[in-house]
Amino acid sequence: MAVSRIPPLYPVLDAVFLPAGGSRARVLAGLVRSLADAGVGILQYRNKQGGEAEILRDAEVIRSAAPDNLRLILNDYAGLVREAGFAGVHLGQTDMSPGAARALLGPGMLIGVSTHNEAQLRAAAVEPVDYVAIGPVFATASKANPEPVVGLDGVRLARQLTSRPLVAIGGITLANAVQVWGAGADSIALISAIFSPAAGPAETAVDLLKLHRSRAS
Repeated sequence: MAVSRIPPLYPVLDAVFLPAGGSRARVLAGLVRSLADAGVGILQYRNKQGGEAEILRDAEVIRSAAPDNLRLILNDYAGLVREAGFAGVHLGQTDMSPGAARALLGPGMLIGVSTHNEAQLRAAAVEPVDYVAIGPVFATASKANPEPVVGLDGVRLARQLTSRPLVAIGGITLANAVQVWGAGADSIALISAIFSPAAGPAETAVDLLKLHRSRAS
């Protein structure tokens, strides 16, 4: 598999935060560059409403704006990863199976999978994935029908059940990020806490990475 470590901050850019008009490419490219400059090492692009053509248009902008050291992950669409020029795919429980995605993409691509309970964590342990995500840790508004909250105890359980890099997601903010890392997460994934209009993506990323460094020192 492709990775033994994962960056401590994992922004998930949902297309709902992008403008629909002619400024979309400019805004998107600016976001990607600012996050890379802030020290972000991995970025997921998620688009649940647009079609494949829109996803590939956005992917081209993201790829063109991203430096080589920023790993780009596509949510759900394993079949578009190579065409998008991304480094891998993140799969949900109702998406293509990790085994099928690995057969499609090969050994060099990054594959992550979302889990929400102990049974799914145990199943992920035998799948050909590079990292496992657990959540939602806290209540979140980023999904229309979120799974039940797992809390910090869910992160601790996940840490016990997997030796893979562990990404925690769901309701994580500057105020609780240190607790989530402390519960065993290698990385924290944030959506609205970084990309909502009031957040200030680059500034929030800088603050979170400072928190992580101060915790480790």
